[in-house]
Amino acid sequence: MNELVGEKLSIITSKAQTTRHRIMGIVNGDNFQMIFSDTPGIVKPVYRLHESMMKSVRTAFSDADIVLYVSDVVETRDKNEQFLHKLQKIKVPVIVVINKTDLVPQQNVIQLENEWKQLLPSATVLPVSARYKSNTKLLFDILLEKLPEGPEYYPADSLTDRPERFFVSEIIREKIFRNYKKEVPYSCEVVIDSFKESEDIVRINAIINVLRDTQKGILIGHKGESLKKTGTQARLDIEKFLGKRVYLGLQVKVESDWRNNDRTLKRFGY
Repeated sequence: MNELVGEKLSIITSKAQTTRHRIMGIVNGDNFQMIFSDTPGIVKPVYRLHESMMKSVRTAFSDADIVLYVSDVVETRDKNEQFLHKLQKIKVPVIVVINKTDLVPQQNVIQLENEWKQLLPSATVLPVSARYKSNTKLLFDILLEKLPEGPEYYPADSLTDRPERFFVSEIIREKIFRNYKKEVPYSCEVVIDSFKESEDIVRINAIINVLRDTQKGILIGHKGESLKKTGTQARLDIEKFLGKRVYLGLQVKVESDWRNNDRTLKRFGY
């Protein structure tokens, strides 16, 4: 979606289940408005958090004019068997995108194309490499061709339906995913406590919520060095995103079992 919209709206890491919210990216042209709805990946719910994530998937699935199913060259198709069964019956156009084609030989890509065509005969199957922009322009053209006629849902200068505070929290969470291992990133939720904008600087204070004291210690690190590194990386990206100087304060709090607490999840925006 980032490549098609032309802006980095969804965070990117090498770890699975990075996306937790439905994020809309809006592209406006002379005679069209294309609204991308990026959802969390399909997971079998273990926590209340997962149930919320899958609810956003079902909502996006039900109101979409086109379903763009993004796979890649290493994904096993059996993990989303129930979802794929729905795709076989859906009435709207389906486009299967095989991403990361730069990682394998061309013959592997051709084999995957054939497998997907057998699995979803009515779907359009397109291999791409978002990293190297291979076939991304073609994908956009195919989407534009298949879009039905309809009203303009957002003002012509809109880029997304989410506020700046949301993307600031996502940038911080992306750095946590990149800098920490094992269960720590999945145990964190970032909440923007204050966001004060003046003419020359934006002052932001964020709270990183974790499940346990041990995770708090890992996040902060020896003499606070780990948290300082994460904060510096996040601040630089936030300054690029906002186009202003940024003061970023980070605080770590323990919010035990937040992934299963409905009230806390609602407070966190789920």
